[in-house]
Amino acid sequence: MDPRLSALFAEEAHLVGIDGPTNDLAKLIVEDSKHHLKVFSIVGFGGLGKTTLANQVYRKIRGRFQCHAFVSVSQKPDTKKIIKDVISQVSFEDDEFTKDMENWDETKSIAKLRELLQDKRYLVIIDDIWSILAWNSTKCAFPENKFSSRIITTTRICEVASSCCQGGDDQIYKMTPLSNTHSEKQFFNRIFGPEDCCPDMLRQVSSAILKKCGGLPLAIISISGLLANRPRVKEEWEKVKRSIGYDLNKSQSLEGMKNILSLSYNDLPPNLKTCLLHLSNFPEDYVIERGRLLMLWMAEGFISEEHGLSRHEVGDKYFYELINKSMVQPVDISYDGVVRACRVHDMVLELIISKSIEENFVTVVSGRQTVWENSQCFIRRLSVQQIDRRIASELAKKDLKHVRSLIVTSSSCIKHLPSLDKFESLRVLDFQGCTGLEEFDMNGMKKLFHLKHLSFRGTRISELPSGIVMLHNLETLDLRDTNIQELPAGIVQLTKIKILFVTSYSKEIEIPVGIGKMTNLEGIYDFNITSSTVGAVEELGNLINLRILHVRYIVKREESHKYIRHAEMLVSSLRKLNLWSVCMNGGNSSLFELLDSWSPLPSRLLRFELHGFLLLIQTSKVDCTRTQKSFVPNN
Repeated sequence: MDPRLSALFAEEAHLVGIDGPTNDLAKLIVEDSKHHLKVFSIVGFGGLGKTTLANQVYRKIRGRFQCHAFVSVSQKPDTKKIIKDVISQVSFEDDEFTKDMENWDETKSIAKLRELLQDKRYLVIIDDIWSILAWNSTKCAFPENKFSSRIITTTRICEVASSCCQGGDDQIYKMTPLSNTHSEKQFFNRIFGPEDCCPDMLRQVSSAILKKCGGLPLAIISISGLLANRPRVKEEWEKVKRSIGYDLNKSQSLEGMKNILSLSYNDLPPNLKTCLLHLSNFPEDYVIERGRLLMLWMAEGFISEEHGLSRHEVGDKYFYELINKSMVQPVDISYDGVVRACRVHDMVLELIISKSIEENFVTVVSGRQTVWENSQCFIRRLSVQQIDRRIASELAKKDLKHVRSLIVTSSSCIKHLPSLDKFESLRVLDFQGCTGLEEFDMNGMKKLFHLKHLSFRGTRISELPSGIVMLHNLETLDLRDTNIQELPAGIVQLTKIKILFVTSYSKEIEIPVGIGKMTNLEGIYDFNITSSTVGAVEELGNLINLRILHVRYIVKREESHKYIRHAEMLVSSLRKLNLWSVCMNGGNSSLFELLDSWSPLPSRLLRFELHGFLLLIQTSKVDCTRTQKSFVPNN
């Protein structure tokens, strides 16, 4: 059964929160003074109510048009059938015009529809478009005319919506989740009726369930329908709350919601499915930084170079494609449109956790799902989101030698995690944000010969495990926001490292002597130039693959003369490197003045930033300000 049918035939009295969007969109469409054909595209995540909104607008305004039609495209469009469906709805039962229509080919069908609509004011809803190709093959059937004709499309994919709205006056309408008030009204109406007589004992668990629904009408309707058939007892509702992800596979009441969500998942190519399933490593409401995600994907081997693009560029493409397809929600968008992080809607997270269990892709250790749910299979990837002494004891009994990645987002009882030497196949080890890590025994790290990615970011550890110098396959080391004051001398023997982050709460970290041996480095972040030796700064020039250089030059102006050799060596190194991005944090203009001699600039330099330098700006008066400069060369 088509999962959109319930939206098409929904009774208006049962809809909540739809009046405002319906009136807004209807007003945009019918009150516009433009007489040429305009396209409006409704875009949003599956289950937000795009079809419902389009149908309500259609019902409200179709009387203002000479002819109208509502057709669905779906994932496998049949253009000829779509065109004939439109003809059937707009031909006013003209049997003569549609005579022998079943014998028309696609070209004749399009020509006939254009003939039919050429001199009429028409309204056509094209629902559920999944690709630009599907839109392009359909739009040619709708002629431009001067009768204020309108087309409304719906899609889950931002790129498709943009393709539909390429005219100067075309508009995209972005669906938003229901407000808390409307969510509660829809939820309680379904269970208790319009009088809203929810018992006080169920209020708290209801709020938790609604939070998980995240304003998604389909989720609210599905779960409230499930609860309507359950006893109105707190313990029963708590069970539903805890098992929503499991019930996606088991409950007929939730089958419609699973089908709607699965349509988006199944439409993804295999590489994007893999990247999406990986997000089940993170708990609900977790903000996942784009940079961190890309490093994890690369370490897992999900990303490889293609068509002249670097792995990082390919990863960026995957990240934005998941946003484009409304599978993840963008968070922290910068002034230039760059998305710095993302979040997964709770219902999508439930779906991908369900899929991960099916595929044995990620094993999540949390309060709801414990490690033994897939005890018949090897654990391939382990996400520790909530752990206590009992669960840690159970985990220690498992065969962990096949685990490829361990991501820990829990800080409770982390000292009880199994010893690292049990994870002999580990490629990824991520402790980002974990407190109390200093209590965890990391002596087994020296045996993690396959490790590629290691993150202690935000853990406040003060000393690196001695075994880190044995990790000769390590490619990414993230030590940001820790209390580490220096790197072990042997760190320069890890010649496969490509990305190295260092920032400490307690001390600026100096560039290690011998860094010139680490010729695979592509990016280094936040070493302090002035606390390093002149020789170490000079060695930066040997890093032939370096593309990103972020450093600190912290010095008082009256002491600038003490560090002139550091500045000269830094500029000398810059001249030898073909950098893409350079960022410097400092405190006075001496280095800025010296950088005038940095010539020629690298041909591929895209970004050059100076933070915190005091610059003299000549205007009508001399103004001394703390500022940030960003330069983007023409090339």
